[in-house]
Amino acid sequence: MNVAPRYLGRGSWLARRDPRVLILAIALFVFAVVQVWDGRLMVVLAVVAFLYYRTAGIPFRAVRYQWAYVLIFVGFIVTTNTIITGGELRGIDPRSVHTYFYLPLFGTPVSAESTSYAITQLLRFLSMAALGFPIAFAIGPSDIGPAFARLHVPDRFAYAIDLTFRFIPSLAGEMQTTIDAQRIRGYDYERVGRGPLGRIRRTVPVLVPVTINAIVGAEDTIDAMDLRCFGTGRRTWLRELVMDRTDRALLVGFALLFLLVTVLAFNGASNLWVFPFLIPG
Repeated sequence: MNVAPRYLGRGSWLARRDPRVLILAIALFVFAVVQVWDGRLMVVLAVVAFLYYRTAGIPFRAVRYQWAYVLIFVGFIVTTNTIITGGELRGIDPRSVHTYFYLPLFGTPVSAESTSYAITQLLRFLSMAALGFPIAFAIGPSDIGPAFARLHVPDRFAYAIDLTFRFIPSLAGEMQTTIDAQRIRGYDYERVGRGPLGRIRRTVPVLVPVTINAIVGAEDTIDAMDLRCFGTGRRTWLRELVMDRTDRALLVGFALLFLLVTVLAFNGASNLWVFPFLIPG
């Protein structure tokens, strides 16, 4: 059974970096991009994010479904956010808005400004995802816990994060095993239904055994940790992490990027910029 995240970036340039750098890099990047509403600067930050992502050497074929889920989820969030705000944009005079049309039922105006807002927000979320994927796929599974512990995160939280990264693929493997076992007993998993509702219907019979097995496995882990007196004192980690010059240079680069973006945000980059090609002639 697969009990650890897939190490898809093994041997890549980014995988050879200290895992603490990957964690701090995304933190600095997130704090930088949340300040930006200028689409021009957001495009530059998106390019930086995806160039960084390419250095992880993660095969797209192996994560295409994950990227599909990210696109669907981000698209839903951006669309919902645009509808909920009703087209009202901070710092934009309603009289200067270039409206295309109004959405039926909702009455939300679709304009050059709201479209620019949605594009900028979409780029922001995708950029964050691009920096987040290497943490899941370019850090050795055994380095997750020590990385957070070396960042002075409490041992309980560091070990909880480590177990979470191991639990998700283990749960997926347990579910596949349960499906195979039920097929042997005559349950045709593929013919129950199609589409989203059909998938939910055919998943129901496997949820109970998978959930019970997950609870039993969690209790076994808790008992094993209690027997080893986990939490009674300071924990030591066998894995030693040492930053080299490249690690420090990469970390300094993201710190400088954060400072630069912060300065630009105070000088207008925090205001919405409308893409000129969206403004009607």
